[in-house]
Amino acid sequence: MTLDLSTLAPLVAVLMAASAVAGLLAGLFGVGGGIILVPAFYFVLHGLGYDGPQVMQVCLATSLASIIVTSIRSVHAHNKRGAVDWDILKGWAPGIAIGAVLGMLAAARLRSEVLAVIFGVLATMVGLYLAFGRQSWRLGPQMPQGGTRAALSPTVGFFSVLMGIGGGSFGVPLMTLYSVPMHRAVATAAGFGLVIAVPSVIGFLFLNVAGAPPLTVGAVNVPALVIAISMTLITAPMGAKLAHALDALLLRRLFAVFILIVAVNMLRKALWA
Repeated sequence: MTLDLSTLAPLVAVLMAASAVAGLLAGLFGVGGGIILVPAFYFVLHGLGYDGPQVMQVCLATSLASIIVTSIRSVHAHNKRGAVDWDILKGWAPGIAIGAVLGMLAAARLRSEVLAVIFGVLATMVGLYLAFGRQSWRLGPQMPQGGTRAALSPTVGFFSVLMGIGGGSFGVPLMTLYSVPMHRAVATAAGFGLVIAVPSVIGFLFLNVAGAPPLTVGAVNVPALVIAISMTLITAPMGAKLAHALDALLLRRLFAVFILIVAVNMLRKALWA
């Protein structure tokens, strides 16, 4: 497939801009940036003419690969402020990793349209909760242990991989429901993102994707990954700094607006494209 500069340049510019925003959101909300990167990759690949039944796997895998780098940078920035709860992170990491592997195996078998609808529906649910949920809502006074943690932690990893996102979209609401302060939840969720991304990306590297774009290793597209990482490395620390300067309620509402906009757009593309 040949593309002239007039077609390629705007798509690269869109990806660079989206990656910059994704990095800012990674530091700001602890989301790893995937909530923006997955739709951006989806839009760019469709614009380039790659719209096969497994294009969404490339979007998910490439997003998760970028989250490895973004989450490391974000955790480091938050940890310098003492905001990461390492006890929560260590206790939940094994279950989240197991769920991430299961999510990768499930994503490898689903068509792009199905994955896009899953992304849109789950993101809408999270966005609505953050937009309209009350700060007083609580499931418990502290993060659960034992059987409850054993059930919830793989669930976070599983659905995060199906969306190609880090730990913030599910981890932040979960932790706030269990009385973890918003800023601490955001910082710790950045660590969830690393635990989600590493095992799932290893699996995606061995996936054979039919009709993948050039320079795709397994399901990870290297050019898109390089652009995403180069931009998010610059903007993630900015987001982390901004997060500690904003009111917690405002942070929550901004998070909700971003998620809902992206979710509705993804559903539109998947169902009516």
